[in-house]
Amino acid sequence: MTKKTHVHLSDLQGLSRLSIEAIAGLTRLVEALHHSIARKPGVFGTSPSGTTSGITGFVYRSIQGVTALVGGGLDATFAQLKRLVPLVPALGARLSSPEREAVLAALNGVLGDYLADTHNPLAIPMRLRRDGQPLMLETQALAAAVPQPTGKLLVLVHGLCMNDLQWARPTAASRRSQETAVPDDSGHAARLARDLGYTPIYLHYNSGRHISSNGREFDDLMEALVSLWPVPLTEVVMLTHSMGGLVARSACHYGAEAGHDWLRYLRRIFFLGTPHHGAPLERGGNWVDILLGVSPYTAPFARLGKIRSAGITDLRYGNLVDEDWQGHDRFSRSATRPRSLPLPKGVLCYAIAATTVEQASDLGQRLLGDGLVPVNSALGLHDEASLSLKFPASRLWVAYGMNHLDLLNQTAAIDRVRRWLAPRSRRAS
Repeated sequence: MTKKTHVHLSDLQGLSRLSIEAIAGLTRLVEALHHSIARKPGVFGTSPSGTTSGITGFVYRSIQGVTALVGGGLDATFAQLKRLVPLVPALGARLSSPEREAVLAALNGVLGDYLADTHNPLAIPMRLRRDGQPLMLETQALAAAVPQPTGKLLVLVHGLCMNDLQWARPTAASRRSQETAVPDDSGHAARLARDLGYTPIYLHYNSGRHISSNGREFDDLMEALVSLWPVPLTEVVMLTHSMGGLVARSACHYGAEAGHDWLRYLRRIFFLGTPHHGAPLERGGNWVDILLGVSPYTAPFARLGKIRSAGITDLRYGNLVDEDWQGHDRFSRSATRPRSLPLPKGVLCYAIAATTVEQASDLGQRLLGDGLVPVNSALGLHDEASLSLKFPASRLWVAYGMNHLDLLNQTAAIDRVRRWLAPRSRRAS
């Protein structure tokens, strides 16, 4: 039996690159701070531009040069190891453990745009998966990977810093299955699909990239999936969590612009805790950038706040399209708001919000929400009526006593989806 492993050879290469880049970045930060202090500026004002000079500058440039040399040597070593992989099975590709998948997902959520831009092996490529394994988008390969496919697809889209395996609730059975080749697929969402005759397909993506970049790529994947599905297709339903709902809306927008065929089959989208109008925690992070930048002595440390990914800064206001971020400094606080996009035309859309308060309380819901997303944002409500998404009241629901992740792990939210999705003859009263 093939066992899963927590660390792959590519992980070591990716982590070594990050370590080298972190040392180089820290050196630049220290040099900037040194330069500011040496110039003796006032307490408030602009940080002096430029770098250190003389012997001090030579020392910093030497550190940068040695760091780059070490990084190049490590990359060459890993390249040699990769050539040996076919000859040494112990170094070969092995199945990934849920723990490794979770760490990679979190790392991509925080640094994913940087990982992708630098071609780091830790960057997650966007793929459609099933049972944790990528699907080859070719008709015969799909038929082999998906036993007894149905004409109804349930496409599940995870949120920031998460992955497709986390749709399954951790149970004793799933923990035991972590050492087997096939992951446990007993989560609430998978059971929902089986009970209602849907074939579940999971999107796995780098949540640190811009939402619109992921939306465009998701649109292309859906077009390929629908055109190659091995049996006649009757409907597609999407179940999304958090950022995943924004990625789905972006994909629908770009699919409609391109005239893609897959939208003809899209019947419903369920949004669980999706920040349609943004998340205040990212706006709080943006304030930290502003406050650190008021003094030349603290300005170098603002670079640390700017480590966060494009995906995270897109959550400030719920960016969906390229125009929302192109040509803007994503770390600056501005009055610019994203383009207002309506819900996908001809698709039944449903929104579920969670709040940690135990019973209905307007103040509690507004202040707390689910710990990450305010209730009004999750329900698409806005103080400006023109910006509200206009979900029908019958397609809105608030889960009390739940946090953001409980929407994945507790039965109440999925049971509500089941009641909306099931045929009337089978629907609970």
